[in-house]
Amino acid sequence: MEKLNFRQIHLDFHTSEYINDIGADFNSNKFAQTLDEACVNSITCFARCHHGWLYYPSRNKPDMIHPNLKNKNLLIEQIKACHELNIKVPIYTTVQWDGYISENYPQWLSKDINGNPICTQNVDKPHFYNTICLNSPYREYFKEHIIDIIESVGYENIDGFFMDILFAVDCSCDYCKEKMKGLNIDINIKEERLAYSNIMLNEFRKEVTDLINSKVKDATIFYNSSHIGPRFWDSLGAFTHLELESLPSGGWGYDHFPTTVRFARLLGKEILGMTGKFHTYWGDFHSLKNQAALEFECFNMLAQGCKCSIGDQLHPNGNLSKSAYELIGKVYKSVKEKEKYLSNVKVISEIGLLTPEGFNNEKGTSQALIGAVRMLQELSYQFDIIDMNIDFNNYKLIIIPDTIKGNLKLKERLEAYVENGGKVIGSYESLDLNEEIDFFGNKRLGKSKYDRDFIMPNDKIGKSLPKEEFVMYLSKIDTKCVNSDILLDTINPYFNRGEDGKFCSHQHTPSSKKIGNPAATLHKNKIYFAHPIFSIYRKNAARWCKEIIKDAIDLLMGSKLVSHNGPSTILTTLQYDLDNNGYVLHLLHYITEKRSQDIYTIEDIIPLFNIEFTLEIENFNISSIRKYQSDESISFTKDNNKIKFKIDKIYGHEMIIIR
Repeated sequence: MEKLNFRQIHLDFHTSEYINDIGADFNSNKFAQTLDEACVNSITCFARCHHGWLYYPSRNKPDMIHPNLKNKNLLIEQIKACHELNIKVPIYTTVQWDGYISENYPQWLSKDINGNPICTQNVDKPHFYNTICLNSPYREYFKEHIIDIIESVGYENIDGFFMDILFAVDCSCDYCKEKMKGLNIDINIKEERLAYSNIMLNEFRKEVTDLINSKVKDATIFYNSSHIGPRFWDSLGAFTHLELESLPSGGWGYDHFPTTVRFARLLGKEILGMTGKFHTYWGDFHSLKNQAALEFECFNMLAQGCKCSIGDQLHPNGNLSKSAYELIGKVYKSVKEKEKYLSNVKVISEIGLLTPEGFNNEKGTSQALIGAVRMLQELSYQFDIIDMNIDFNNYKLIIIPDTIKGNLKLKERLEAYVENGGKVIGSYESLDLNEEIDFFGNKRLGKSKYDRDFIMPNDKIGKSLPKEEFVMYLSKIDTKCVNSDILLDTINPYFNRGEDGKFCSHQHTPSSKKIGNPAATLHKNKIYFAHPIFSIYRKNAARWCKEIIKDAIDLLMGSKLVSHNGPSTILTTLQYDLDNNGYVLHLLHYITEKRSQDIYTIEDIIPLFNIEFTLEIENFNISSIRKYQSDESISFTKDNNKIKFKIDKIYGHEMIIIR
């Protein structure tokens, strides 16, 4: 497969039958020219929308062409005009949402245990969000639809397919029950039904990919589930690449993309990050994202090793928004200037952060994981999010955040890793396997009777903090040192609020000054925190939690790839340039704010000046440092493995070329 282009548009066209004159103003040359002027070199265009309508001259389903579509060749003309300007056009179609199917074939819908249609969005009717079951006759309907696209549009015109909406749902329809019984799956257990749903999705994806490959050579293929996680290992063969849908202002938030991409980039596929030009969510017609926000979202994709995709929606009249493509053009012009330095890079990491998603039947991004991601980003550590399929020996340190009780296999892997020189930090329920002496050399005594207690910083952990009590906002696990040593003490409150009717002031009772069970212990390069420290940071952003984690990491790892004396709002990513045997250091300084009731966004770019950086890279003979857009060298010093230099100005995104 050819490499993905860096500058993609994902063009929605979910268009109601209650609107007339669809595409009446569409001009193919103007359409392609607008994209070209905005530095777009790939655009996903629509064959079929969530309303159920087609936008090409269907041979098999001409009755499903949008009833008010003026130009039945809309998709074909989009493709041909774009191809003339070397713009790729993968084709969009929907899978499990289709308003027409939902209304006219209700027997094909996924059903809950009570026989009601499963709706994956909390939206009042009318809508098209009822989920279609892929075990129903719809599966053949869909495959016939793919063949129809290929034959009607012409295989020579097809660059790829983007197939949207594939969700694992707890389906109890008759088709699924029959399939599950044939596989001896207990249809009365929800977890079993959900596990089967993933089996079904994998089977469906493989069938459709095999079908496309039999008809079209070298087509890109992606199935969108709005999230990429450990469950995708089993179906990676059906994908040519990955696209990470993550509109920060549209429900995903600014924590979703960094948490997802740090895992997805280990799956061995090229990746497009995907945001939107919308101020909020898909379908937010006549809105524009702040330029600073769109810059950050796209430049962060580059920093994390991805190409870029920006979502838009074509107006029913067929015209692209002039202001939208002026905005996109400003950002993509900068991407175009930067991408030549990023064509063959690998993100470098020193820490592996275990995802709870592979354990405990957790889905998506847990609060503990988000808290850990935020901490590590703010502390300028370079890290991946990993599961059991990743080689632990790639990392100096493994972190197990709060909720991963794990299993014996994980414990054995970690024991071998530590024997090989690795370091581990765990917290709260990490590797809680009900053993007499746990992995961290402690005996766990159960959950503390205190809803909140306190930690007492010392000269090893909490070095920069005042040496007095700091509250921990969530209850800990009481532990007793057996083979371990105490690194950090807890201090008990006088009593728990509500205990025997007692209370003090507005919240928790203050410190009694009496030492309680350990807050942190050390045993053979393994540090354990008794509190759910990453969840606390996610919940309350208690800086003292970040400080004690920083000291714990420093105690175990010592050296650090990237350090600086700037604010914690600087995000750093280090990439290895495989073509030039050098490095690219990405510096991002954009501050997200919640200025509204509903969403976070970024409006202003606040420059930083004269920030000092230290890189600690082994066996690297450095010759020069410069900004990507300048030939002027930046002075540096090198002492053993430490390279020190100063950046005079960071304005939004800066790329430092190190060779």
